[in-house]
Amino acid sequence: MTVRMPATPLASANIRPLARLDLPGGGEVTIKDGYAFIGHMSPPDGTTILDIRDPSAPRIVARLAPPDPFSHTHKVKVAGDLMITNVERQRRHFYRKGERLEAAAAELAARLGHAPSEAELAAALGVAPADMPELRAGLARGYEAGGFRVWDIADPAEPRLLASVKTGGIGVHRFDMDERYAYISTEMEGYVGNILVIYDLADPTRPREVSRWHMPGQHVAAGETPSWPGQRHRLHHALRVGDIMWASCWYAGAFTIDVSDITRPRTLGSYNYHPPFPEPTHTLFRLAAPIAGRDIALMIDEEHDHTPGQPHAFLWVMDASDPAALQPISTFHVAESASPYARAGGRFGAHQFQERQVGSLVFASWFAGGLRVIDLANPEEPREAGHFIPAPAAGHKAPQSNDVDVDPRGIVALLDRDRGLDLLAFED
Repeated sequence: MTVRMPATPLASANIRPLARLDLPGGGEVTIKDGYAFIGHMSPPDGTTILDIRDPSAPRIVARLAPPDPFSHTHKVKVAGDLMITNVERQRRHFYRKGERLEAAAAELAARLGHAPSEAELAAALGVAPADMPELRAGLARGYEAGGFRVWDIADPAEPRLLASVKTGGIGVHRFDMDERYAYISTEMEGYVGNILVIYDLADPTRPREVSRWHMPGQHVAAGETPSWPGQRHRLHHALRVGDIMWASCWYAGAFTIDVSDITRPRTLGSYNYHPPFPEPTHTLFRLAAPIAGRDIALMIDEEHDHTPGQPHAFLWVMDASDPAALQPISTFHVAESASPYARAGGRFGAHQFQERQVGSLVFASWFAGGLRVIDLANPEEPREAGHFIPAPAAGHKAPQSNDVDVDPRGIVALLDRDRGLDLLAFED
């Protein structure tokens, strides 16, 4: 790892760079008690723990590998002395195409009147012909490792594995946790797409499932039939605030779930804006304290498969006074002209914000738009209070700011999907 003062960013306002770390690309960063916990996108890199008590001189104190070469552990959360890391199939979207091999071959044979060639089959599946051997190998190999791992981090430099929990399908994506429960987004046998599975961590060496929640249509083993293709409607993750889970459900929009009885999660309401808005719902989070006397929830979409002529992914400011009936107050957008990398390659629009309240400020990662700091002091008119666009990592055309967290000192950790972590200070 190389630690250096970052080069002068291409664009910055009210942000002071403290240090840049040359780390493998990551999916999530979370900060606790002067340590940053980073989940990396791809094996052999798994989880890195950094001491950032001196943010100008961060240092690695621990590295944890994924459990096998076919899994990534790109998400991480901490609560108290516990850390959870996900285990999910690496290249899951690629290997999912292998599940259609037999059906695609039959469809082509019926249409062409002969057995399809490998090149014809590859084209039908949307992969390169050279990828077909690995696609077949992945289908034969299957995947049984999906789930999550629980760690004791009383000493962050010496993480100790307490439990490995297997779930189902491709495993666990993003999730939430507190010191008592884990709120896991995962595929499970008998369901289509990720659902919410809640585990009791009272004994962290033996996490115990206590309940499940799913959208109508997901539980195919119980006779339900989805009204959407594939995994288009699925839980991305759900965040607990009080006795309500605030759930982002991809192209199904947002759901609120009552967990006052943790054994019986109950849907309160939903808000879906697909169509006409094209990008999937990535995160929904209720702010604990009101802003300008209003109960606020934040909702952000993920720039996923942007269609020219359609809006880029953006931030929603929602009225959460009635959790069963969310209503939009305003939205915040970043124009392509705000970043010279908007059309350089890779994604441009929104992705994620810090999953904790920082007064009226929202720190949002915006892919090629870098970091955007948004002030909601007037929820009806969000204004940009700062921004930081890092230089692209070596060999890449644009930054891909993927995740962000802020510690109580105001230290901001901005994680790039491809490579690099910036430590920053916001100075309004």
